[in-house]
Amino acid sequence: MNKDATKWFSSWFDTPFYHILYKDRNDSEAQHFMDTLTEYLNLPENGTILDLACGRGRHAVYLNSLGYDVTGADLSENSIAFAKQFENESLHFAVHDMCKPFDKKFDAVFNLFTSFGYFDKDEDNLNTIKAIKADLNDFGFGVIDFMNSEFIIDNLVPEETKTIEGITFNLKRYVEDGHIVKDISFSVDGQDYDFQERVKAFKLADFEALFEEADVFLLDVFGDYKLRKFSPKMSERLIMIFK
Repeated sequence: MNKDATKWFSSWFDTPFYHILYKDRNDSEAQHFMDTLTEYLNLPENGTILDLACGRGRHAVYLNSLGYDVTGADLSENSIAFAKQFENESLHFAVHDMCKPFDKKFDAVFNLFTSFGYFDKDEDNLNTIKAIKADLNDFGFGVIDFMNSEFIIDNLVPEETKTIEGITFNLKRYVEDGHIVKDISFSVDGQDYDFQERVKAFKLADFEALFEEADVFLLDVFGDYKLRKFSPKMSERLIMIFK
């Protein structure tokens, strides 16, 4: 596989095939999570939220419907171009590298659905947390919603096939060099495609070390979208609240 052709930010995540494969994501669950999270954080009425790595904006649009002033930012130009159809006076989208500060202060910065840990350079993980810190006002909260790597690795499905919109996706999952890797192959109109998702298998202790280095304070850790207690062996998510 050509490594240059599989860079997450310039290839797979910016294709229509990515959105086809993941088209059945649970929007209802995501909305309930946003309800629960914003209530827990007790954000101010008309508070400002930065949805960092927002994709096509599904969380940002819903947060805006709750009355928040939301900015969605993502490195994918195609995703942002799609999301801009939803813009209004209190909902905006921009192409942005989340390793760098947005140069605006927010009541909350959300990084959702494991959109962290895909960087080619390890230092960009720390840079992202530093950027989130820089984007928070004095009373703001940072939220990183990451997979629970320990649970994922223990329950990894090595091979799977999914047929969606007439496309048969062949998925292979494995652990390599501290990363959880998914190889994705399929054919469309006689052309073969190969892509790869490669995310660093961060555990809570790894994040705690990053938070300490970035000089942010970890307030709470939850294990699912209902904000129940985190269990390294049982929880599917690793949701961290910090400031």
